[in-house]
Amino acid sequence: SILAAPRKTKLRLSLTQGFWRTRSWGQPYLQAPAGAELWVWFQDTVSDVDKAWNDLSNILSGIFCASLNFIDSTNTIIPSASFKPLGLVNVTDHRFLRYAVLPREVVCTENLTPWKKLLPCSSKAGLAVLLKAERLFHSSYHSQAVHIRPICRDKSCLSSSWELRQILTVVFDSFASTQGKKDWSLLKIFSRTLTEACPLASQSKVYVDISSKTKAQEFLDVSPTPLSVYEASVQGDRRTYAVYDLLNPTLFNISRNLNVLLKWKRPQDNLGLAVPVLHAQRYVSGYGLQTGEISTLVYNTHPYRAFPVLLLETVPWYLRLYIHTLTIITKGKENKPSYIHYQPAQDRKRPHLLEMLIQLPANSVTKINIQ
Repeated sequence: SILAAPRKTKLRLSLTQGFWRTRSWGQPYLQAPAGAELWVWFQDTVSDVDKAWNDLSNILSGIFCASLNFIDSTNTIIPSASFKPLGLVNVTDHRFLRYAVLPREVVCTENLTPWKKLLPCSSKAGLAVLLKAERLFHSSYHSQAVHIRPICRDKSCLSSSWELRQILTVVFDSFASTQGKKDWSLLKIFSRTLTEACPLASQSKVYVDISSKTKAQEFLDVSPTPLSVYEASVQGDRRTYAVYDLLNPTLFNISRNLNVLLKWKRPQDNLGLAVPVLHAQRYVSGYGLQTGEISTLVYNTHPYRAFPVLLLETVPWYLRLYIHTLTIITKGKENKPSYIHYQPAQDRKRPHLLEMLIQLPANSVTKINIQ
């Protein structure tokens, strides 16, 4: 099993298809690059971290039917400042950290099936019955992840347990799939409805964002009528959610299944989500090894607050980076990083690694170029 894998203190694996459109979809719940991403903190008692890393990637490759066995020294880095350990972890020596990305990994049904089998009720009951492969992969964005970390069992923290967290992020373009209409339902999106909660679940809830763009008039109509409403502040924005508790017996008294339906009371322009305060984009310009360059734009849209940002770049060994061409420009002026760590690549042995701590002024765009 995953928990019995070689000695690790924290593990994160994500398999992603597509790119997250920050300007259109807002801030993602889980940051994940396209393809396969794996990073692990090993226990400080591990004598040979590279061997443990290789063994673990092969085990995960077999469990999730992914090409993680192609992870080796040519695509593995050891960050010096990124990926702080979370949970009940006392390891802070980055020599016990490994990180790798396989951007060409294609996510398919073979990866989803073992992921679903880790759930308490698999895909037989609860929210997991909606996870129909042909619907999930017919989406604009799909990402599945597994997080493992040690946590305290109680406040005294005299004993610990392993926490296994599974996260699935899917973006459907309902506007295009419903011929220009924004109305949607669970049946239209997933081709299935909810019939019961997982018997092993202590919580099983569906949250539907019914926040109104204007306080003067409600634009949304959700059915069936939710039994409760939850309000929360998300990135400084007040949001309202309709809550459907699958463990509440009255929910299925009216109907044997739950098909949440959201309708717009009248046509409305595409208002979209607020652009996150911090977001970035990267592109390649020029051509060849002489004029080609990698550019990264980091945005801070906050009107008065500056933020420190840790930037991590990894580039394959077969590309030549000229570190003396590195420039960081903010508002037309040079922005010197307060911390920088660069490890050059070795042919067929390791990739380039660049880490920088940069201060982003309020309401600014920082451009980072390297040839």
